[in-house]
Amino acid sequence: MPYSNRRTFMAGAACSLLAARLRGQTGNAQVTLAIPEQATGAHMPPGFVGLSYEVEQLADPNFFSLKNSGLIRQFRDLAPAGVLRLGGNTSEFATWKPSANAPDPERPKTREVEGEPKAQYYNVTPEAVRNLAGFLHAAGWRCIYGIGMGTNTPPRAAAEAEFAAHALGASLEYFQIGNEADLFGRHLRDPQTWNAQTYLDEWLAMARAITARVPAAKFGMPDVASNIEWLTEIADRWASIPNPPHVVALTHHYYFGGPPSNPAVNIPNLLKPETMAKVQKTADTANADARKMGAHVRMTEGNTCYRGGKPGLSDVFAAALWAADYALLLASNNYTGVNLHGGTGQSVANGLGGSLPGDALLKDRSETPQQIATHPHPFYSPIATFGSEYLLEPVGYGLKFAGALSGSTFVAEDLTAKLQAAGVNATAYAVKLAGGHRSVVVINKDAAKDVDVTLDFGPATGGAAVIQTLRAPSLESREAHIARAETGHHVHNGKVAVTVPRASAMRVTLA
Repeated sequence: MPYSNRRTFMAGAACSLLAARLRGQTGNAQVTLAIPEQATGAHMPPGFVGLSYEVEQLADPNFFSLKNSGLIRQFRDLAPAGVLRLGGNTSEFATWKPSANAPDPERPKTREVEGEPKAQYYNVTPEAVRNLAGFLHAAGWRCIYGIGMGTNTPPRAAAEAEFAAHALGASLEYFQIGNEADLFGRHLRDPQTWNAQTYLDEWLAMARAITARVPAAKFGMPDVASNIEWLTEIADRWASIPNPPHVVALTHHYYFGGPPSNPAVNIPNLLKPETMAKVQKTADTANADARKMGAHVRMTEGNTCYRGGKPGLSDVFAAALWAADYALLLASNNYTGVNLHGGTGQSVANGLGGSLPGDALLKDRSETPQQIATHPHPFYSPIATFGSEYLLEPVGYGLKFAGALSGSTFVAEDLTAKLQAAGVNATAYAVKLAGGHRSVVVINKDAAKDVDVTLDFGPATGGAAVIQTLRAPSLESREAHIARAETGHHVHNGKVAVTVPRASAMRVTLA
């Protein structure tokens, strides 16, 4: 399908597919979900929705600036109060340049490893940070500001942090020192001695230098790629650290799988229940460690497939359902946010050794350069860049759909187990919105089964329900649609009966 037709809305299709059916009249999976009146679960904060970009985007001071009005519009459309995280592999080669005539510092030698970022140093300037402040203010977002650790020094880190704290003001969420330090042994540190303990000692030196210049500084850490055990090691040692820096968040990354050439990185595996069961296990560990430190947890970088994403997986509707489910699962587990990685193709490629592996797959499929150009680069980017135009991709639509519940409190009821016991690959989340109304999201990831769902809100409940859907023609579609809310669905004896089609998601809200 040509890219220009990707966003074409199929008039009338949503209405016919959303018609409520009486239970027992179809061959669909059938389940009744009792929705409690009280919400005693996790709170989903207003700043839950987040995006992650490479720090190298700051090398162009006009990227995050008031001049980039198209990107500002997409940020505001994605979420009215999101959080931008700046980090990524390229953050380890950033140099703070406080003035035009400031000399470049001595740069350490690093090992060149295939797939790891090459030592391509660049400057971050006061102009870029001031422009970032204007961008954030216009978008209504806040920022997790990443400061490099791999080739940086405590004095330079402190100087940059001091300027950023002053320039960003209330838009600064907290500082993040280093990116995926659990992988530094590959190219930035001695693999024989590098571990969670040596990392923490080095991190403390930088954080203390920053705190000396910015007394109110707050931090997130350790921002590991995948080694969640580092969170436990740091949390166990934390109580023994005298006057520790103010850590407000334990952070980690998550990619479903990779690299793009891996045949196991496919839609069925992305959407199967076992994938989210592993996510739940990580969330349990991270939350337990965060409680030891009096902090919260945030997933600060991740997406469907590491190393730039996989065409046919990361840029299709299946990624939208994954993103919606993943975000709501973490929100229901007390995470304060999810930052899906993206940005421009070149900035991500620079952090991967110079190219996006997914392009090789497209060439193997004999796609022409014109066809390749219709894909988002990187393939997993929530907001794609096409020349001067910015477009929300399917994975971004999934994040937006989930983010509509920001500010709500979850019902402490395992609705997903009841759906899966009915033999359908689906999940469900119920919340009480800030205004007091109850809302239920059902995500049907099943490629073969529709599911008839009766939502039982209790006999005292009446009135009407509003329905909104996230859907596309198929899981493989290079498009996604969030339909406008439909009214006119009445609550009878406290119940609302709906059909959630295969490969779609639905939100039902009491009006």
